Amino acid sequence: MKGLITKSTGSWYQVLDSETGRFFEARIRGKFKLIKTRLTNPLAVGDHVEFSLEQDDVAWITKIEPRKNYLIRKSVNLSKEAHIIASNIDIACFIFTLKHPETSLGFLDRFLACCEAYNIKPLILFNKMDVLNEDEKEIVANIESLYQQIGYETLEISSYSKLNLEILQNILKDKVSVFFGHSGSGKSTLVNALQPELNLKTSEISETHLKGKHTTTFAQMHFWDFGGSVIDTPGVREFAMIDVEKEEIQHYFPEIFSIGRSCKFHNCMHINEPKCAVLDSLESGEIEESRYITYLKLMEEAEENAAK
Repeated sequence: MKGLITKSTGSWYQVLDSETGRFFEARIRGKFKLIKTRLTNPLAVGDHVEFSLEQDDVAWITKIEPRKNYLIRKSVNLSKEAHIIASNIDIACFIFTLKHPETSLGFLDRFLACCEAYNIKPLILFNKMDVLNEDEKEIVANIESLYQQIGYETLEISSYSKLNLEILQNILKDKVSVFFGHSGSGKSTLVNALQPELNLKTSEISETHLKGKHTTTFAQMHFWDFGGSVIDTPGVREFAMIDVEKEEIQHYFPEIFSIGRSCKFHNCMHINEPKCAVLDSLESGEIEESRYITYLKLMEEAEENAAK
């Protein structure tokens, strides 16, 4: 039998039977757990699997189909490398909020680099536009312009005023999507605004830290009435890349890779090499400093991972 993983709690999974549309509680055979991997979880929401049914309608997952892509986060368990957030994603939406809470550009850049690395289409959603004054809207417009010039798709939205939600529905229609952003950025509120019947739990912003409380404790796929689905995930504090060489990192920053072709040396790493077109563009402001800083951090991490 073939199915789709629609919920993962860490100890068990929910699998949707592809033929009958029935949901089953599922577990994995021991051999899955014995596979050597740098990931903390062998299966993720979005995975296509094969399973068999035993007594009491408990499903046993016997095989996982090859993934077309996935996104991972750094694991809190230091003995392992990373944790798969979701797999087989058509579009990954990053929810950027200028305030309540403030989103760091470094977090956004790391997310975009991961999308590039794992071949996922990103969409940057500038949320809570209804709470911004004119000066703040101009700041958002400048940030939006920066990422559009690099080649990324953006959309200004508001769950409360319904700004551009119909456009967003059309983008998400018939696709497997996933929303990311800092806790409190409005992920669950946005999902509820797009489809109120889902009634996902939301959280208030903590006044003391201006950070949201984590409301999602496990990943789950919800199906849109207008077609397609969304994977609701626990708050992600930091995205990660595994099995990536440091020489590859520049490929995941389109503007650095493009300008880097003009460097004197074909193997230029854009750190301190002579006649580096990227460093020249950084100095002139053609490349944004915040993105270059993230590039350097990812280079360092790739080097550290290679040494393990």
